[in-house]
Amino acid sequence: MFRYLSVFPLFMLLAACQSSPIQQDYDPNRSYTQYRSWAWAEPAVSYAPADPRLQSDLTTQRIREAVAGQLDVRGLRPAVAGAEPDLTVRAHLVVENRQDQVTTSYGGHWGGYWRGGWGGPGYYETRTVDYRVGTLQIDLFDAQDNQLVWRGSASEVLRDGEQTPAERSRKMHELAAKVLSRFPPQ
Repeated sequence: MFRYLSVFPLFMLLAACQSSPIQQDYDPNRSYTQYRSWAWAEPAVSYAPADPRLQSDLTTQRIREAVAGQLDVRGLRPAVAGAEPDLTVRAHLVVENRQDQVTTSYGGHWGGYWRGGWGGPGYYETRTVDYRVGTLQIDLFDAQDNQLVWRGSASEVLRDGEQTPAERSRKMHELAAKVLSRFPPQ
């Protein structure tokens, strides 16, 4: 029984680190079937905070490839050189530091009032867990009137430690797929 209870704090920590649901906002008065081509807005990718550890040409390239691939899956093609696109696209990568309180109980009484059980003094330990959350936000603007027509975002807890370039690219593609999973709106 104690073995199962010792795993409980781990589950609490994992529950605190779950990714948030996909956020989406859009203009319901637009016909999204009219959009067939796109181009990057300038700047194509922005970062918050403007930290050189986060902001790099490699990260920008990964974001651009991931978003372009997901737009392609949804039937949107890059605008032909010299042609006016239907949409312009801008991506934002935001990284925030967050904290959670995790409380663990050790020892104490187990069992009901009438069923008995084992007991003894117990204590609680509360720890603060620091972690970073990365949010990818993708904005789509109508190229004719430059109005925002669709915005989506998704967040994920960032893993510390060594990651290969392939792992970073895979995670960015997964996050872009999650953000654009509800485009076009139904």
